[in-house]
Amino acid sequence: MGVVNVTPDSFSDGGLSFAADAAVAHGLALLEQGADIVDVGGESTRPGAARPPIEEELRRVLPVVRELAATGAIVSVDTMRAEVAARALEAGARMVNDVSGGLADPAMLPLMARAGTPYVVMHWRGHSAGMQANALYDEIVSDVLDELRSRIEAALEAGVPPGCLIVDPGLGFAKAPEHNWELLGRLGEVSALGRPVLVGASRKSFLGRLLADRATGQPRPARQRDAATAAVSVLAAAQGVWCLRVHDVVSTLDAVRVTARWGVEAASARSPLR
Repeated sequence: MGVVNVTPDSFSDGGLSFAADAAVAHGLALLEQGADIVDVGGESTRPGAARPPIEEELRRVLPVVRELAATGAIVSVDTMRAEVAARALEAGARMVNDVSGGLADPAMLPLMARAGTPYVVMHWRGHSAGMQANALYDEIVSDVLDELRSRIEAALEAGVPPGCLIVDPGLGFAKAPEHNWELLGRLGEVSALGRPVLVGASRKSFLGRLLADRATGQPRPARQRDAATAAVSVLAAAQGVWCLRVHDVVSTLDAVRVTARWGVEAASARSPLR
């Protein structure tokens, strides 16, 4: 899944694709590079970000979704608002990526029940402006799994088809760096929920902190974290995740292809029939 941020304040690209024509061009480039899905979002979810008015989110997102969908691309809309999701689906989107898991807008789950399209339910504990204050857990993996189960149950009770549900552990959302690393190390437990798993680690701050400059202690800038993202992606793919949400498709796709081929050869070498 390639990321198309139609925002002026994204942590990862600083608004490089804010204009609709630039966003469409970026989405097409990601598809050409090998993305299976392009995820179009008009609201920044970086820590501390303010929410745009719904009219502004619609203005940002709809032209980009419409143009990309017209090319035959599989387009996901990244939104917490049911009205934006509904309008994007009408414009040709085929998937909704809701970082709030239906908590931000009570109309979202009924909409997804009617739409019957793939729906990503992410672990979430509040809007960006104050979410890091909620990074308090008794045991991070158990707590995240319990809260994801609750959202799955709510979606099913609302009538969302079981086969449409995808889960995301929400790396970086109300999570300290150590929380993200523990979740990544135990992705198998997230998969045990019985739903396809989406992982979005791309360029996130916990990678920047790990790669901080040794002299100054300054985290590595977001756009210099793609090699680290590819490494995380390979390890997540090896644990069986369904989809990787990334900014730089080429580096992750190359890394996953190499690892997959390595795995084939390693399995062949172990086979008694070789």
